[in-house]
Amino acid sequence: MDAATRTSLPEIHAYWREHCTCALKTTATQAVPGDGNPRADVVFIGEAPGKSEDEQGRPFVGAAGKFLAEMLESIGMKREEVYITNIVKYRPPGNRDPLPQEKDACKTWLHEELFAVQPRLVVFLGRHSMNHFFPDLKISQAHGTLLIKTIEGVPTKYFLPLYHPAAALYNGSLRAELLHDFKKIPLALKKIERAR
Repeated sequence: MDAATRTSLPEIHAYWREHCTCALKTTATQAVPGDGNPRADVVFIGEAPGKSEDEQGRPFVGAAGKFLAEMLESIGMKREEVYITNIVKYRPPGNRDPLPQEKDACKTWLHEELFAVQPRLVVFLGRHSMNHFFPDLKISQAHGTLLIKTIEGVPTKYFLPLYHPAAALYNGSLRAELLHDFKKIPLALKKIERAR
């Protein structure tokens, strides 16, 4: 089955669960594909699954996921309305940072998800997901700034980098920054709507 015939998210996830060559497959409990509204206006991309995600097979179900749900509520959105995924689909041992080759092995899976959902806006949760698309940017400088760039194979040109919710759980000043930046999501969507 080639990429052109894999058009639904269940087909994409079924194919890549079997064919993904990521080395983390051997140490993780299971794959953690994206989850949420298949027609979402907003896709959130995190880094990699953690312990709870590895056990449940869903992204952002632990403490960071709970905080993400709270932030969504703060801007009048529900988790069911958005689509949430990660750069890497398998948990790195001990929650270490994913390696470049692990990100690379999961890259086509991520890009097919984006193509299936066709979001208007991609929100990066943390530096790993941002650097996948914008390798030269620093999250400390780019967070909360709407980035506009055409990227081959990505169905939107609008991107918003934010700090990762997990980092904000351990750092009070990042938490305030993230809550502030989160309020820019509805503003970004309005801006994108006006530009259509």
